Amino acid sequence: MNGRVVRLALCAPGRVVASQPVQELTLTAHGIVGDRHAGPTLISGPRQKGVARGTVLPNTRQVSLVSREESAHVAHALSLPSLDFTWLAANVELEGIPALTSLPSGHRLVFEGGVTLKLEGENEPCRKVANVIAASTGVAVQSSFVKAAWRRRGVVAWVETGGTIRPGELVRVETGGRE
Repeated sequence: MNGRVVRLALCAPGRVVASQPVQELTLTAHGIVGDRHAGPTLISGPRQKGVARGTVLPNTRQVSLVSREESAHVAHALSLPSLDFTWLAANVELEGIPALTSLPSGHRLVFEGGVTLKLEGENEPCRKVANVIAASTGVAVQSSFVKAAWRRRGVVAWVETGGTIRPGELVRVETGGRE
């Protein structure tokens, strides 16, 4: 399965939820340079089920990716004309991979420029993002976003091979191990 990079964004350090559009992303073993989710470790919270909060874990949530096709479904379910990927705090918007969120953990995304990301799993919808969407559109979606975006919010991944990602770049999905 192949797709294409549409747009890119950076989640700046701090408490702002939405991401900001950029022309390219530079990735290292610690994640996206300048992104608040970069780093070799993370502190567990409610997303790390079965792990005591505050536990230091390897950071497998370095990059957030969404599918333009899935976002269109979520927008439709929320009666919105569109859903900007930056409202979802995503780093990479892809097209051509309409079931991105359902790709299993362990699959790889191989970008034509050489970057390789290993998928960790679904980026579950949250109320913080719903608040960003509501503030950006003027439509009260706080009670409906989580249900509308379930299994359609995209995935998180960690950097297996660093480099630079640019819009227009092709990306290939590889199953579990290298093919």
